[in-house]
Amino acid sequence: MPEVSRFYGLVIALFYNDHQPPHFHAVYGESEAVFAIETLAVLEGRLPHRAAVLVLEWAAEHRRELREDWDKARAKLPLAPIEPLI
Repeated sequence: MPEVSRFYGLVIALFYNDHQPPHFHAVYGESEAVFAIETLAVLEGRLPHRAAVLVLEWAAEHRRELREDWDKARAKLPLAPIEPLI
């Protein structure tokens, strides 16, 4: 799982050659959800409420970097780390 950020027990990852629309994966313990980069809507899965709120706060601040890493993943280039939520 190509990790781009980690904070408060959450791991944020993007996969190479993943399906459209542009999205990222958020893992918290045994829970996982997939979020659309453009709308931040949950495409599949579920996180505990507090974890989901943290992911949405972080993603809203880093949407540009997520888009850039999505493009890099599609081009099979190394992903850039993204600052965690502090």
